[in-house]
Amino acid sequence: MSSATSSVARVAYLASDIIVDSQPTLPSTSQFAKEYSSLSATSSRRPTILSVPLGGDPGSTLLRNGSAAGLISFTSSAAAQTVIRLVLDAAELSSLPLVLHLAVKNDLSEVLLLHSAIPFFLVSRTPQQAHDNSLLASRLARTEKKAVVHVFYNAVNDPVEVIPESEVQPFLLSEKLASTNGMNGHNGMNEHNGHAISANGTNGLNGHSATIVSPGSELFKLYERAALSTVVRIRRACPPFSVHGPSEPHTVIFGLGDIPSVDIDGVSIVSLSLLTPLLPSRILDVIPPSASRVIILEQLQRWNTKWTPLYLELVNAIHQREVEQRPHIQSVYFSDPAQVIPLAILKLLQAAPSSAPIQLGSTSTSSNLSLEVPHVPKHESSYTKILSHVFGERLEVSNSPDLVLKQGAIATSPEFALGRVRGQLDQRNELTRSVQKLLEVKDISPELHKLCSQWVLVKDDDAKSRSVGNELITALESSKFSSPIIDRILALRAHFPTRSRWIIGSDAWSYDLGASGLHHAIASGLNINILIIDTLPYTSRNSADPHRRKQDAGLYAMNHGDVYVASVAVYSSYAQVLQAVMEADRHKGPSVVLAYLPYQNEDAPALEVLKETKLAVDAGYWPLYRWDPVKEAQGKEPFALDSDAVKNDLQQFLDRQNHLSQLVRSKPELATELVSSLGENVKEARRKKAQQAYDDLVVSLDAPPLVVLYASDGGTAEKFAKRLANRGKARGLSTSIGTIDSMSIDTLSQEEYVAFVTSVAGQGEPPQNGRTLFKALNAAALRGEKPFSKLRYSVFALGDSHYWPRPEDAHYYNKPGKDLDARLEQLGGERFADIGLADDQDADGPDTGYKVWEPLVWKTFGVDSIEVKEAEPDPITNEHIKAASGYLRGTIAEGLEDTSTGALDPSDTQLTKFHGIYQQDDRDIRDERQAQGVEPAYSFMIRVRTPGGVCTPEQWLQMDRIADEHGNGTFKITTRATFQFHGVIKQHLKPSIQEINKVLLDTLAACGDVNRNVICSAIPSLSRLHAQVYNFAKLVSAHLLPRTTAYHEIWLDKKMVAGEAVKDFEPLYGEFYLPRKFKIAVAVPPTNDVDVFANDLGFIAIVDEQGELAGFNVAIGGGMGVTHGNKKTYPRVADVIGFCTVQQGPAVAEKIMLTQRDNGNRADRKNARLKYTIDRMGLDAFKAEVESRLGYPLAPARSYTFDRNIDDFGWSTGDDGRHHVMLFIENGRIQDEPDRDFKTGLREIAKIHKGTFRLTANQHIMVSEISTEDVPEIKRILAKYKLDNLNHTGLRLSSSACVAFPTCGLAMAESERYLPVLIDKVEKVCEENGLRNDSIVMRMTGCPNGCARPYVAEVAFVGKAPGSYSMLLGGGYYGQRLNKIYRETVSEPEILAILKPMIKRYALERNEGEHFGDFVIRAGYIAPTTSGKEWYEGMGGEGQYREAAAAA
Repeated sequence: MSSATSSVARVAYLASDIIVDSQPTLPSTSQFAKEYSSLSATSSRRPTILSVPLGGDPGSTLLRNGSAAGLISFTSSAAAQTVIRLVLDAAELSSLPLVLHLAVKNDLSEVLLLHSAIPFFLVSRTPQQAHDNSLLASRLARTEKKAVVHVFYNAVNDPVEVIPESEVQPFLLSEKLASTNGMNGHNGMNEHNGHAISANGTNGLNGHSATIVSPGSELFKLYERAALSTVVRIRRACPPFSVHGPSEPHTVIFGLGDIPSVDIDGVSIVSLSLLTPLLPSRILDVIPPSASRVIILEQLQRWNTKWTPLYLELVNAIHQREVEQRPHIQSVYFSDPAQVIPLAILKLLQAAPSSAPIQLGSTSTSSNLSLEVPHVPKHESSYTKILSHVFGERLEVSNSPDLVLKQGAIATSPEFALGRVRGQLDQRNELTRSVQKLLEVKDISPELHKLCSQWVLVKDDDAKSRSVGNELITALESSKFSSPIIDRILALRAHFPTRSRWIIGSDAWSYDLGASGLHHAIASGLNINILIIDTLPYTSRNSADPHRRKQDAGLYAMNHGDVYVASVAVYSSYAQVLQAVMEADRHKGPSVVLAYLPYQNEDAPALEVLKETKLAVDAGYWPLYRWDPVKEAQGKEPFALDSDAVKNDLQQFLDRQNHLSQLVRSKPELATELVSSLGENVKEARRKKAQQAYDDLVVSLDAPPLVVLYASDGGTAEKFAKRLANRGKARGLSTSIGTIDSMSIDTLSQEEYVAFVTSVAGQGEPPQNGRTLFKALNAAALRGEKPFSKLRYSVFALGDSHYWPRPEDAHYYNKPGKDLDARLEQLGGERFADIGLADDQDADGPDTGYKVWEPLVWKTFGVDSIEVKEAEPDPITNEHIKAASGYLRGTIAEGLEDTSTGALDPSDTQLTKFHGIYQQDDRDIRDERQAQGVEPAYSFMIRVRTPGGVCTPEQWLQMDRIADEHGNGTFKITTRATFQFHGVIKQHLKPSIQEINKVLLDTLAACGDVNRNVICSAIPSLSRLHAQVYNFAKLVSAHLLPRTTAYHEIWLDKKMVAGEAVKDFEPLYGEFYLPRKFKIAVAVPPTNDVDVFANDLGFIAIVDEQGELAGFNVAIGGGMGVTHGNKKTYPRVADVIGFCTVQQGPAVAEKIMLTQRDNGNRADRKNARLKYTIDRMGLDAFKAEVESRLGYPLAPARSYTFDRNIDDFGWSTGDDGRHHVMLFIENGRIQDEPDRDFKTGLREIAKIHKGTFRLTANQHIMVSEISTEDVPEIKRILAKYKLDNLNHTGLRLSSSACVAFPTCGLAMAESERYLPVLIDKVEKVCEENGLRNDSIVMRMTGCPNGCARPYVAEVAFVGKAPGSYSMLLGGGYYGQRLNKIYRETVSEPEILAILKPMIKRYALERNEGEHFGDFVIRAGYIAPTTSGKEWYEGMGGEGQYREAAAAA
């Protein structure tokens, strides 16, 4: 035996990926939740189950999770509040794979609101029908990606034949069956009487079938197809309706609801199971010509419009018949199935036809008699008793459950209660005016005049207003004086005593502050008190849906400025609760009291509530405070912190994510005021600090000042310089710090003690901010000057002994520091400590050398024995910047307004990356501008987010305009298949981004520690498959997009509402975001044109035998970035860990990213990428963690084959008949050059093109989806601008380079500007050896960060210094294998000398089909790289080709 609820819950649990379960009012628990709990103990399936409170918004939860799920189910009782919220989101919900299972009891009034908003509407009367329709709805929603409403009666237990658990998923994923003319394979045969209900039957019009086309015909076909699949599986009919009765009736009753079986002669009863879509032809099929009357019998207790949806459907169908053949239609309502008896039906038939709806059975009973008084949970009496005790008979709970019997269920809503209060206050004001008018009447007695005067004076007094009011009422009733004023006063007698009016509600109001009754109460200005009881236990705070975040109602109220706010907890401080409610009552205006009462259910013991309260208050999760705006108006401190635990450790508390930290952020001066009131402990700490400062002053009077100068490009030397300066100050020295170039020779000669800290740039050159002084020192030495007779100095030099491995290059190691040390001595300076040399290869890196050098400095000043007690401040890292940024805001907006500089604040430049923006400067003229004494030529790079790399012609034209109007006149196609602009100055940033957004593109998350642009294969020949993977790429990109509103505020001028009360919330990233960037690619075998294995996460498309996209193999852990000389860093190719379906893909991407978020190395950004996390945790452990978060294991990986990673150039035709052409754009630079006006040509194509453009990860462009008639014109434009020229060598067509100089701040050598020059020379070697058309993948980057993915190329060059590169060999032709360093340092002559014999040998000795990367391994030049961690093993070549052997 099984109930309908258990049957529906079982199907929803086994069929769904996500279940959203709506909770009833406390203390009741969800009837579905009990079933889910039971199933979780017995079933192997683990869907994600999210709970939504009755006051919450189920629509937003469904929308947020529905797009990523194969099937999402919503289970709930059909409460009016729930259905109305669903209706508001119905337009968006209707296109989700969603089933809304709604349990009803004797009333369909609420659920019928969804009839016209959702594509499919099913109704089930019995448990077996509920089971079968649940399966049908799940199949329909999953396969057609459309929402289905399934309404069922929670009937008594009946036998139910259920589908086995193991067959549910195969049934849902099975192939679609073609629908038949009949229903469910039975040709519509009625099982009761045998007459047919054929889709093509007669409709009574001349005996012939009529073709009637309705808007729902296509939807009905989809329903039929799903119903047929269901029938095939369960072997039971699932008809849209069933007919009971004679074949030629005089009356047809269409029944909707729980209608018992009734047999009446001449009456046919049609029980509806499908309400939407209901085709007119199907309706007419069951209304034979013999029928003269149609009755629509619906189970409705109320309906707000005259006609119901079903009535209108039937009228529409019947009106398709000739007038003389139309039966009369009657609408009838009933509420209780017991009313549907033969006698009642016969009375209907005997009554004269009526045009108005009528009620079946008696309607005299008041509807309110069926209302139940809402239950008040027993624990909440803790607060209601306090209110009763404090205010006694003055207390009035304006939304008391006791009002339900008199005023209906709406009486407990905050909006209704607020209306009651407003009416009562208006009536009391009227009473006051009436009493004052009575005072003006001359004929009243002195006693009455005295009482009226007294009451007006004490009307706001808690006690006297009642006693004097009672006396006045007695006097008025006994007075012989007659007046309408007295009559009105007596009519308003209930308002003489002053009241303490309260509205009591739950924390559900905190989910939608802006639209809830709470907002109206706060904004009303009325003297009303609101008690919000929060019942979420501290230990369960993380178990709720992370996307459904409660807003801070207290902070929201405080932002209004005139609202009293308190946060209390009766199980923590009873006295504070008393104080807060009394202060709230005294406040003449709105008051909000947030009351904490943590419990799971009514059975929770008081001790458990006490424990949870103590945890929450002590941890700072629930701070106790009071905020009185009246005190602020008086110039007093309005805020009082009542949490003792918080006072004991205030700073740590303020750093937490809780109500008070948000408060301090909105009003920063609070933090200072709070700290200043912490008492004697703080005063003692300040006294000690003052004494320490005095002691330091005494020491510094005796010691000479120390100047610390540094030269640093990457920041490491600057960090050590600041450490030295801070430690000097801690020892009492007077220290100052600056860059080396901040000093001239003249000013330096006046200094007494100077410590220099410098790193190395290029080939032994000083960093940029030290070069001017270096040049001046060299010039002074040539002149034989000795200006530094009084200067005492020491130098600390940073370098990497392995950066220049060849003996002839060894002198570059720490060259700037060594040269500076020697030059200062030559110019008359005297060392106070020997030079310190830091080597990145030491055990502790540069710290090893620094620990030796620093004590020598302190010994010089005689402070080496001073014990430093204060801890050094931690360095500001990216993690600090992100956390303090206010969800990526920082001070970017203020920096954009600063016209004194072309740059932004350094911390803001870290945040702008998340907005798709990098700050750069023109390095070609950096030295020139420095010599002129002006700041660098700052500009910005903007990167657009284009998921899947597809853009429209309109978007292309906008990008073209932006490059001309705001950039440097060119733009670049990047290796992430998107647009990149350079040379955008600060004042053009906002206009540029606004214009990008105007064409529905954006730059959010194009850079930064988030998931970046998701790329996918171009695959021109498989149009349908490309559409699927492109949509998947967009879906994943949208799913992982940051939710901060900072982007829209800063760049699009969208302002926040209510101050900062409605806080940003990052459900996936949190305030720290990811440890490092995260890249995703989608590849379609056999072309790996996205280098899927070079990404953090790769999806490899798997196509089934029918050519349909079946799902994806999942590959994780790829990444390119390396640091020269740091063997803790290495590239890595991804590992395939399993298979997922298309529907599972977004969730898989999310869980992999979240596992990296929680386990990535945030202490060292150079080891923070996913590849290092996987190698640290182990691949199996990482996979297990991902599967644990998913709730199911990934399926085994499926077979696939790649054969290349280059683009397919030229023309091709897709399987849809449209044409595509892949254009070669060298290194992705879109510009006009002599004889190559590519930018103009592409602009002309965009003006006439009707398809799309596809940007590739190899930096090329495909003009896509060209119709046959447009091909000649496209070809003409391509030829005119020489865009169709593919007469290039295979080497050039397979090449790729990053931007590097002059704009990239990380570049160490040329790349984009140099690679074409190098290829000019190398391709001559290829042509000489007959390899002109052979593809060799060659890539170049200006630094080791690997933007052009050099580490999977067959030949690669990675910049180390201008004109100097590392050379790598042996990568896989289709990106499956890493290459390896063959020579650590080469220049152009050496590159050509190495490649000439190697290419010649390749031409002569290669095997059939052997690629260059494979050949150099087989020929013994280089060893294969088997994993990222082994990347350094065998570097430098093999055997006779090793670097040392070759040099010998």
